[in-house]
Amino acid sequence: MPPRPRNLLLCFDAFGTLFTPRYPIAQQYGDVARSLGLGPFTNDDVAKSFKAAFKQESQANPNYGKANGLDPEKWWANIITNTFQPLTPPNTPLPADLVPKLLQRFWCEEGYTLFPDVVPLVRKIRRLHAASGTHVVIGVVTNSDDRVPQILRSLGMRVGLLRFGNSSGKKMEEGVDVENDVDFSVMSYHVGHEKPDKRIFEAAEGMLMQTMHGRGLSDSLTIDGWRKVYVGDEYAKDVVGALSAGWKAVLIDRERGGEGQDVKPLDDAPVGDLYDVLNEHSAVGFRSLEKLTEWLPKTL
Repeated sequence: MPPRPRNLLLCFDAFGTLFTPRYPIAQQYGDVARSLGLGPFTNDDVAKSFKAAFKQESQANPNYGKANGLDPEKWWANIITNTFQPLTPPNTPLPADLVPKLLQRFWCEEGYTLFPDVVPLVRKIRRLHAASGTHVVIGVVTNSDDRVPQILRSLGMRVGLLRFGNSSGKKMEEGVDVENDVDFSVMSYHVGHEKPDKRIFEAAEGMLMQTMHGRGLSDSLTIDGWRKVYVGDEYAKDVVGALSAGWKAVLIDRERGGEGQDVKPLDDAPVGDLYDVLNEHSAVGFRSLEKLTEWLPKTL
């Protein structure tokens, strides 16, 4: 077995992996709309209309509007408007507060909740590498607009300011802090490419080197000396994308236990050393980040 790299670049998907809606999106949309006097309609009505509006907007203006130069707030405003217009009588204007209230709700902890196994995993990995004198850099790489870092901060995570597309000058230096839970963020809107395109993972590799530069260590390190692992909840985007970029992949499937093509499920296997397993398998799967945490090695 070849020696395993001792330094780790660990990146996470955001929605569905780190956080999830506090309660169903259609219910939240419906509650806000009804509080402003809209209705009557059911949450199922809202869900169907939202799905159609989201699909329409994604096709017309891909990557949260980036492909056509659309601002993300306008992109989401279009979805909100096209969700509720079919549910209201003809020629009935939507309440002026509807779009701002829903945009604000899904910009913070009001709309989302952090999975309870996120912070314990991140901080255990930090302690593991600190104890061994090795380096770990943790990023969020996600198909999203620029809301994700603020959402994570509102949920109690320590997220650095360093992000793709805004990584120079004073902000970069302030954003590099070994006490962060997340060192950097890469959003598809800023990269111009969505997972599974390998270019979003290459952007993360560039952010790794910028992070290490901020720590004063980049001159002695190269990307070849790092294990690159991506953790996400969607096979087609997360596993396929990571493998195509030469990364290892961890599929977190909280319903089915990480089963899928090219993924070795580990939930029911005797607990071992995750890093050794990733030397032999390109992708592994767990039902939760808590289960993944059990597989972290005791020492490096």
